[in-house]
Amino acid sequence: MAKRINVVGAVLTQGTKVLAAQRGEGMSLAGMWEFPGGKIEQGETPQEALRRELQEELLCTAEIGDKVTTTEHDYDFGTVILTTFFGTIVDQAPTLTEHAEVRWVEAADLGGLPWAPADVPAVELVTAHFAA
Repeated sequence: MAKRINVVGAVLTQGTKVLAAQRGEGMSLAGMWEFPGGKIEQGETPQEALRRELQEELLCTAEIGDKVTTTEHDYDFGTVILTTFFGTIVDQAPTLTEHAEVRWVEAADLGGLPWAPADVPAVELVTAHFAA
């Protein structure tokens, strides 16, 4: 049976722009884009995990809002169960610590980036949300 990995991702918004993060060299799926976040640790709620991961990966604090979706994707290393939440950064601009790049992208243009497969359903929902 494939390993199941519970992760969270932040759909951080600023007006109609969304923060996209490019996975760095040495990470699985290097060069692909994702919503920043990471693994949920034992005893954490998804929201707690997301706040911790954003602090670790981007050195910023975010207010976590409504859930976007939960998706599952099978990779060669296991099954990722990704839950995404809307959020807003409440202190400083993101600082790179693990990712190759972060950029604010108009929601309508999100589909133009090569996203990690687990993130694609959330990208489609977020794009539709802002188009409504």
